[in-house]
Amino acid sequence: MTESSKAQSNSKNTASTVEAVYQSLTSEDDGRVCKDIPETACRHQPKNVVTHVISLTSTKIADGLIDPKLILSWLLSALGASSFMIGLLVPIREAGALLPQLFTAGALRRLPQRKWAWAAGSFVQGACAAGMALSALLLEATTAGWAILILLAILAVARSVCSVSYKDVLGKTVSKSMRGRTTGLAASIAAGAVIAFALLLSSGLIEKQSLVIAGLLVAGALWIFASVMFSSLAEEKGATEGGGNPLTVARENFSLLVKDKQLIRFITVRGLLIATALAPPFMVALSGNTDSGNGLQQSGFNNLLSGLGPLVLASALASLLSSYIWGHLSDRSSRKVLMYSGLFAALALALTAGFDWQGWLQISAVLPGLLFLLMIAYHGVRLGRSTHLVDMADAENRAAYTALSNTIIGILLLAGAVFSVIAEYFGLRAVMIVMALMCLLSSWVALGLKEVQQE
Repeated sequence: MTESSKAQSNSKNTASTVEAVYQSLTSEDDGRVCKDIPETACRHQPKNVVTHVISLTSTKIADGLIDPKLILSWLLSALGASSFMIGLLVPIREAGALLPQLFTAGALRRLPQRKWAWAAGSFVQGACAAGMALSALLLEATTAGWAILILLAILAVARSVCSVSYKDVLGKTVSKSMRGRTTGLAASIAAGAVIAFALLLSSGLIEKQSLVIAGLLVAGALWIFASVMFSSLAEEKGATEGGGNPLTVARENFSLLVKDKQLIRFITVRGLLIATALAPPFMVALSGNTDSGNGLQQSGFNNLLSGLGPLVLASALASLLSSYIWGHLSDRSSRKVLMYSGLFAALALALTAGFDWQGWLQISAVLPGLLFLLMIAYHGVRLGRSTHLVDMADAENRAAYTALSNTIIGILLLAGAVFSVIAEYFGLRAVMIVMALMCLLSSWVALGLKEVQQE
């Protein structure tokens, strides 16, 4: 067989594999496969969907391997970094990934193909993850802690670029009826890999610090691989208007709140549902308290460290079992997904408060179980809000809607420090109750959202 024949054969095999994966995703489709994307993009959709799944799967595995709430917190503690540094991890990661978006959106609008922005952001995240591993290997205590925090801040900004550009690229390359399934499948596959990592952490077969550092290196490689994969997307050139001065663009984006009442309602729902992201550290702290009414105690953090494997496992299992289902449901009604996930989160948080009142959180299996329930709701929130935002917007304002909502949520996440004040003065149980009420209220507000998948 000649080299040309081999190349043609490999090309045909790759094409058939892509088509098989795509058909498995669309087997229940009602024929509206190319809704809301150009006809030229429709021809490339099978390849694009598979490329999205592979790229997203890689980055989501990488996210799980460096989870600041669990993995990086444990690593900094093991390196001897101060509790102050450890407390900065989640705010830097969450706010850093969201706050810059309002200002980066304008610059990204100048790019007719935004896949390159996502690919660049993924590459930078990979380099930062590898840098964290090297910092942990070569530096000690305070120096290592500051190096990891700085790299995490850079990673978060790169992530913000990916977040803004991704929804825009998704809206241009994947049909409205396929977006939730595409992202949901990636999340489910990635969860399986993170589960394997959690089981390895729990097994004790490999020294834990070495395994965590190896995980950072793998995460770096996955982000760089995803960067290369995503750059192969067949993305049509898009509009570049609105890519002016960042402050001017930011002001114009805020004006969208006056023009679109549905956007205000959506951001309100999403703002109330930040409780699903903020609750896990308080749940962990509750498990270490003999008297939750006395506020945060250091033993809660110690409990986190000793229970690293089971907690990572609970979180990953929740993603594996729920993400694809939430994604599929989001394609039908992202409004209902937001409502149901809010109710589910309210139940999980209320149960946490109730079990704490009964003293049942001291039972070893209870906390991972409650975290599992909460993370099911959390993944519903993530997929529901992502799909709703992409489908409620159009090609002209999708990037602006994404940047505006993410920036506002970033501010709210920083303001989430108020929950530490509540815990200090009223106890951790009160935090759970307030967060449960927030999630319950979010479901009520979500009733007024439009069924954007039906438009």
